[in-house]
Amino acid sequence: MFTGRGSGPAGPVRQNRRVPVHQITDPDDDRIADYRALTDVELRTRWEPPHGLFIAEGELVLRRALRAGYPARSYLVDAKRVDQLADLDTGDAPVYAATPDVLQRATGFHVHRGVLASFRRKPLPTATEVLATARRAVILEDVNNHTNLGAVFRGAAALGIDAVLLSPTCADPLYRRSVRVSMGEVFAVPYAKFERWPAGLDQAREAGFTVLAMTPAPDAVPIQRLTAAHRERAALLLGAEGPGLTAAAQAASDVRVVIPMRRGVDSLNVAAAAAVAFWELGRDDPL
Repeated sequence: MFTGRGSGPAGPVRQNRRVPVHQITDPDDDRIADYRALTDVELRTRWEPPHGLFIAEGELVLRRALRAGYPARSYLVDAKRVDQLADLDTGDAPVYAATPDVLQRATGFHVHRGVLASFRRKPLPTATEVLATARRAVILEDVNNHTNLGAVFRGAAALGIDAVLLSPTCADPLYRRSVRVSMGEVFAVPYAKFERWPAGLDQAREAGFTVLAMTPAPDAVPIQRLTAAHRERAALLLGAEGPGLTAAAQAASDVRVVIPMRRGVDSLNVAAAAAVAFWELGRDDPL
């Protein structure tokens, strides 16, 4: 599906500081196949992980991907924004430029940040490897909303969470929307997927973590009343927006925890709840 006609030979149209920039005039040009139909979630999910790539949107995000050691495959930019990449050492990755109209027709949306890049994925560490180097972690069950997932990563990076562990059914953290919402923090926080669920919670416990299941249940422990022992190596467990944690995941946890609410509100968005809980767990940490 990611094929199309080429637009014919096109040489460098201008010289960037370190690399020639090639003009794209046809949205179906095969050279920008990595960027085709970026708004089609199902298609991108089938295409990106199997082909070992992901898309970064925005200059700040792509620079963070480069700093994190992800190799670039190519860059695609609004022709008026080419100079934003003038200082980059792009290596062997070609830089393509196009008008906003061509960009929109190729990607399926208005690329208002004007800069896209395709990167090669790096091999994921195992859950065992990620847990071995973490003091505090978050575990996500069935979180398949890319916006929520990206926001959880951003909160984790900001509020002292050392690792993110995902159930097998969670969304891809390197999907474009997750990367964008996280502002590139998906590159900063180590993450891994459990191969079995909820057996992965036993793996976290064997690594020395106390598994804290977030729930609005009235009999759960208010998070501010957790003991020092519970906080020492905490793995906060959160479920998907709406259904929350499954009964099996809650049963496999050590402590069920609640954020006390006012005015009859029974729950928060999963990313908001995660941020509150992250802050509470780390409120006594030195900055």
